[in-house]
Amino acid sequence: MHVRLAGRIATLAMGVVLTAAATACGGSEDASTITLYNAQHEDLIKVMVDGFTRETGIKVNIRSGKDSELANQLVQEGDASPADVFVTENSPAMSLVDAHGRFVKIDDATLAQVPAQFVPSSRNWTGFAARATVLAYNKRQLAPDQLPASLMDLQQPQWQGKFGVAAAGADFQAIVSAVLVSKGEVATGTWLAALKTNAKIYANNRAVLKAVNTGEVQAGVLYHYYWYKDRAESAASSNNTELKFFGGKDPGAFLSVSGAGVLRTSKKQDKAQQLVRYLTGRAGQQILADSNALEYPIASGVPANAKLKPLSELDPPVIDVASLNGPKVVELMRNASLL
Repeated sequence: MHVRLAGRIATLAMGVVLTAAATACGGSEDASTITLYNAQHEDLIKVMVDGFTRETGIKVNIRSGKDSELANQLVQEGDASPADVFVTENSPAMSLVDAHGRFVKIDDATLAQVPAQFVPSSRNWTGFAARATVLAYNKRQLAPDQLPASLMDLQQPQWQGKFGVAAAGADFQAIVSAVLVSKGEVATGTWLAALKTNAKIYANNRAVLKAVNTGEVQAGVLYHYYWYKDRAESAASSNNTELKFFGGKDPGAFLSVSGAGVLRTSKKQDKAQQLVRYLTGRAGQQILADSNALEYPIASGVPANAKLKPLSELDPPVIDVASLNGPKVVELMRNASLL
């Protein structure tokens, strides 16, 4: 009995040692991994993060969600947040997190890779990709000279029932935020009230594009890459459509910035800063340019995919990306019964 008991005790002790070793290993692995709260397209971020891991050996745990959902989650989590880095599709979500003091300043070496127009005045986060606002139109129903000269013209009575928007999406709300900065609260409220009357509301941008293509509506407001991606695949939702790029710094020429920032509460600040530096660096930007996301690289001098209208030919309004006010936009859209 004593021998058997001794054997059992020895076995138990060995199990404790193995458990402790496994725990230590897990802790070591965790120390080399950073957590990314991701509101960008998962397929794009995955290829960029994979490139980062190959180059640095730093692993990234990706938690994906929507812009406003993750931004509000970060604010609610506060100092208890496990996030090290936050990236978005559109910049208003970055401004929300920044306004609550959740970011640290981005390293100067990283910001040096990014043109000033894509860096907020706070310098607490940075842009790493961009999407151009466009008007997709059915070329069988509209000629170029029949298109609105400005995004603001869609409030005119002749457009009633003839165009679509994805009002509940972060993309369209970012576009409204550009209208707010460019035109002011009163003009934006008037424009939104007219859109409630004039626009057909769709669940998302792909549904808008499909409706334009089938002739259900004559035009739709969305971002450029939905059209380009459909053309690159089958053109099933775009073969009857063309794009109008608004110019003259019109709100309809708004260039929405995807942002990246490092959380103040991150315990892995150096690794988190490295990820943001990679996203804006030549290697990361080239992965973006070569991907099928068809978004614009904006940093390190990397040119966009040749299929896209060159970034240099766009004429967006001059806007401090830190000034885009997501909560105010939601308030105005609710007042107009668009949300």
